[in-house]
Amino acid sequence: MNSIPNPHHPHQPQAGGTTRREFLRTSATAVSAATLAGLDVARFAHGAGSDTLRVGMIGCGGRNTGAGAQALRADKGARLVALGDIFMERVKGAREAIRNELGRDQRADQVQAPDDHCFTGFDAYKRVIELSDVVCIANAAKFHPWHSMAAIQAGRHVFVEKPHGIDPAGVKLMQAACDLAKQKGLSLASGLHSRYHPGYAETVQRIHDGAIGDVVTIEENFLRAPYGVTERKPGLTELEWQCSTQYHFRWLSGDDVPQSLVHNMDRASWVLHNAVPIKCHGLGGRSSMTEPTYGDVFDHHSVVYEFPNGVRVYAFCRTTTGCYDESSSLIFGTKGRASLLECRIWGENQTRWRWQGQGDPYQIEHDRLFAGIRSGSPVNNGDYMARSTLITVAGQISCYTGKEVSWEQASASNYFHPPKAEDCRDGMEPPTKTGPDGSYPVPIPGRTRLLEAAA
Repeated sequence: MNSIPNPHHPHQPQAGGTTRREFLRTSATAVSAATLAGLDVARFAHGAGSDTLRVGMIGCGGRNTGAGAQALRADKGARLVALGDIFMERVKGAREAIRNELGRDQRADQVQAPDDHCFTGFDAYKRVIELSDVVCIANAAKFHPWHSMAAIQAGRHVFVEKPHGIDPAGVKLMQAACDLAKQKGLSLASGLHSRYHPGYAETVQRIHDGAIGDVVTIEENFLRAPYGVTERKPGLTELEWQCSTQYHFRWLSGDDVPQSLVHNMDRASWVLHNAVPIKCHGLGGRSSMTEPTYGDVFDHHSVVYEFPNGVRVYAFCRTTTGCYDESSSLIFGTKGRASLLECRIWGENQTRWRWQGQGDPYQIEHDRLFAGIRSGSPVNNGDYMARSTLITVAGQISCYTGKEVSWEQASASNYFHPPKAEDCRDGMEPPTKTGPDGSYPVPIPGRTRLLEAAA
């Protein structure tokens, strides 16, 4: 539930262990053969030669408004036919913003979503999926796995924003959705856009080819002011208020390590040949953003990940005002160093290289998604999207509990932030309320138990 431009990604790109099989074995949400056999794929598959691809949006905030416009730009035969969100003003605002954006290219007629195709509430996703061939999902991250699986089961192609789960149970469900999509010949594309940036890709390849020697250490930073801060509008229920500012509530967003550092840790894992950490330990808390408008998330996190071969990744994120800001992915090797977001390498003997190309990964990911649908060669990012998300989920849990968390623990756990996504209903009581001091309570490292409580 997240306008163009996208406020969630302040660093817009500019020019210039455990195996996957072992991870899946622990999944309590794997789709059974009987379930797969009962799904009629042919009934839903987009017919070859059809000119129209019906696009639906689940979530109508800033990120999905951008994604919806990019989806339509990617394919002249795409038509926006349905939108859903908790709030109707967001639905109609996104529809108008996309129509205006496409109007610049005389393509406003690609927006074909009448009022009776605009839906609200926790069940709005069902109606959007029903009316669509391709579903763009960018609402509260809690629902990304649940809504992705529902769309894949219905035979729809999916673009889903990060993070791909906010807890171990959610990540397992997303991995199951990725595998089901592959079995059904459907696309499931990830919003982890770094993998689609041509400059990043060339920089990573040069690192893999030995430009900086062996990687020793990586430093990841996402330090900024809070985003999406809004005043509470009169008349909103507690549930509506929390949904209107979902980045600030743990049960909806998963907090800042999965929500923001997932981009950084996806890049770090990519540089390390898609490795997973052996273990991690984290520090975090809430120091200054304590007013009710900031919800119940931490405002600073630091996580140290230990990867194979002794490589350490130091990851930092912060959402506080009046402080130093930085967004970076810095790689240090035995023969040089690299800045991935700058697409720069400093090698041996002062040799320097910098990528000079152009490319918008947010658009490229949709271009490839729709090209794959048209060609019958579906895009499936399941080889990294769940894995990178689980890396950050483990780090977040370590920050909350103050405990070291191993990859095996995170992979085996079925812990979820209650309530379950499928149990959320309009009018329900939210799982967190303000305390006596008027602020929302937060986890207490050293006292809070999560993985053990799910055992």
